[in-house]
Amino acid sequence: MRVVVTLDVMLARRKMRAKDLAERIGITEANLSLLRTGKVKGVRFETLGKICEVLECKPGDLLDAEP
Repeated sequence: MRVVVTLDVMLARRKMRAKDLAERIGITEANLSLLRTGKVKGVRFETLGKICEVLECKPGDLLDAEP
């Protein structure tokens, strides 16, 4: 099973730019880009929580699974 990051979808729904999200949660645009493209091995719960707080969503709204 493969975990897919759907952060871009939530950003579009909230009409927010990735640059603005990175600034608000305190990470670099480069690290957020790696997360958005699914090129990371993991994400800290603290970072995930900050993203969810800013985007007013739940972790399940940002992650999906493919067989």
